[in-house]
Amino acid sequence: MILPRGRFHLAITAHILVFMALPCFRIEREFAEPLAGVDEAGCAPLAGPVVAAAVILDRRRFPRGIDDSKKLPEPKREALYAKLQGVARIGVGIVSVEEIDQLNIYWARMLAMVRAVEALGFAPAMVLVDGNRCPKWEHVSKAIVAGDTKCRSIAAASIIAKVTRDRIMAQHALAHPGYGWEHNRGYPTPEHIRALDTHGLTSLHRRSFAPVRERLDLAARGTLLAEIAAQSPLSHTTTA
Repeated sequence: MILPRGRFHLAITAHILVFMALPCFRIEREFAEPLAGVDEAGCAPLAGPVVAAAVILDRRRFPRGIDDSKKLPEPKREALYAKLQGVARIGVGIVSVEEIDQLNIYWARMLAMVRAVEALGFAPAMVLVDGNRCPKWEHVSKAIVAGDTKCRSIAAASIIAKVTRDRIMAQHALAHPGYGWEHNRGYPTPEHIRALDTHGLTSLHRRSFAPVRERLDLAARGTLLAEIAAQSPLSHTTTA
């Protein structure tokens, strides 16, 4: 089929815009190599760890189609994850639920990124971090707001972090059925919230997060009221 001239130009323009919208090396070329892109996954969920990844790409040899992991369907993320394993230097950092509750989610996120860069096994010349702030470390680094939509290395890190965490939550779902972690990954979906009320909390739920903390408080108040009622003289009956 031959498109009319106007429609042909619109189609070509749309194709170019989609291509240009993908993360690229434009920002990264301003800095020395080796350059690591860093991103994390799992700050918002009610359960499970925070996972960060640091990725150093070979700018002459990398998988095509790298994009912000949130924009990619799961099969595409999985395919890119597999390809990146063979051509990129990768470090992964994981922060446990216990550490999240001790530190708070902000510092847990920072710690995950520190661990990811450390897992590379050497110090990169430059680190680009998704977000508006870098961890407190000695690396030369720069925070890039929406970096996973702009920088190819950060986008690659977002893929590694998300696929890694998704797989962890799928494994946890086998041990803790009923919460839907195999597809909601621990995020506060209606299904997950209902499961909290039906099945209660697990050891993988973040006690410092409001929906979980509120249910802990309710349970504690219920236990206290039950204890008070059991100790009250009115709760005992006597026979004449």
